[in-house]
Amino acid sequence: MDALAGADPATGNPGGSIVRRALWLDELDRRLRPYLPPSIAAHARLANFERGRLVYVVDAPVWRAKLRLAAPELLDAARSIGLDTAELVVKTTVPNPAAAPVRKAKPMSAATQAALQAALASLNKPDPSGSNDAS
Repeated sequence: MDALAGADPATGNPGGSIVRRALWLDELDRRLRPYLPPSIAAHARLANFERGRLVYVVDAPVWRAKLRLAAPELLDAARSIGLDTAELVVKTTVPNPAAAPVRKAKPMSAATQAALQAALASLNKPDPSGSNDAS
């Protein structure tokens, strides 16, 4: 399937439904992926193409910087498959905190627990002078 099949030649946008556009963008991403530097390819995904702008999403700021350095080659590759591209926009995604692995707390040793109890007890002891002033 040609990445540009059914596309409007002036804008590169496929006509029709949202699903058709998503499929078109996915195919375009597959066509452009070989032109990405190998170290970046696993961290970048084509998110949109509109009005001559290729929009990529990366998963960390370091990949954003590296992809911007590769912009001239990527734009040339897009032009070589028939897209009228003039600009590369790279955005960084915000990590999903719910997707982060949950760490289990390590059990406290008896010595650590005793030291923590002693520290807490010292906070609860009244001042021997009888004053509540911290000065």
